[in-house]
Amino acid sequence: MTDPEAAESAPLTHLHVAPQRERGPHPLPLFLATVTRVCGDDRARLARVLAGLRRYQEAPAATPRPRAPVRARVGNVSLHDHGGHGPLLVVIPSLINPPTVLDLAPGQSLIAGLVARGYHLLSVDWGAPEGLDLADTVATRLVPLLRGLAAPVGLIGYCLGGTLALGAATLLGPQVARLALLATPWHFRGYGAARDQLAGWWQQAGPLAATLGSLPMDLLQPAFWALDEAGVTAKYEALAAMPAAGLAAFVRLEDWSNGGQPLALAAARDLAEVLFAADITGRGDWQVGGQRVDPAALACPILDVIARRDHIVPAAAALSTSGIGTALPLDAGHVGMIVGHRAPDMLWQPLADWFRPMAIAGQAD
Repeated sequence: MTDPEAAESAPLTHLHVAPQRERGPHPLPLFLATVTRVCGDDRARLARVLAGLRRYQEAPAATPRPRAPVRARVGNVSLHDHGGHGPLLVVIPSLINPPTVLDLAPGQSLIAGLVARGYHLLSVDWGAPEGLDLADTVATRLVPLLRGLAAPVGLIGYCLGGTLALGAATLLGPQVARLALLATPWHFRGYGAARDQLAGWWQQAGPLAATLGSLPMDLLQPAFWALDEAGVTAKYEALAAMPAAGLAAFVRLEDWSNGGQPLALAAARDLAEVLFAADITGRGDWQVGGQRVDPAALACPILDVIARRDHIVPAAAALSTSGIGTALPLDAGHVGMIVGHRAPDMLWQPLADWFRPMAIAGQAD
């Protein structure tokens, strides 16, 4: 037996340090089962996929981008100030995966691109889960943060962040001057047969999440893989032959997609049961802070940017399919629209142009 007093006095060099977790994708056995199923009898293709996987796992980590300073905080949710001059825009990321994809790297930063085009940028970081459901996350965290800003703001919501931004705009009223939705799901019936797949995933993942008290990324990732198994497989197959110059960018983006805080159990249940299964937003029954969220009743203009090659949020799930807002379809994927080499011309500049009336009205911070 170990003597507790001796253990307490032992030098640090004698303590066992757990090895760092291997780079994703996680959970690896489910990833391997997925790509093996897609490759079928094509053993040569499976070998290329596994070679790509090995190349990713052995690549050096990308240098982290410095985080912008915190301007305000409510609970674990923080508002970061990226600087700039002009109208105030607040970028609201998804609850899933880190917010860093919006400021990924030089030349791959939507936030820096908008700063350079004459705006003052703030961004939300959801932080560690606090046990809140989606409606309470908006009402008790996001809205108080935004109410603390003196000037009218433009909101940019990415993915599920756009869904939450619509809830915030309902409570904030005239403080929101303009709202842009980027690859945002609203009509969850638009997922079609994928809703059944996601229901099957939640049937397995839900009890585990309930035991853990939250939904870690290891349980959430298989749901994303199920939406585009062929694309996940092709991505790693292509990596096996990718020129060395592209490896760092792949690693940076893939590390982002494999990372992230767990989802609070209440938020995960909302995502699976209230949004995907019940389509409460599309039905017009979602309530935030005691108010029904009706995008058609918002006074602010809405831009709905749709990625036509999006396997995470299909075009049929977009708000504008019901005639609300101005649709801007792009020939891009869910992430490529934000960080791809065509993103500056395809998305950043149109966004800057669309928010320009705020500058004309003198709405600057």
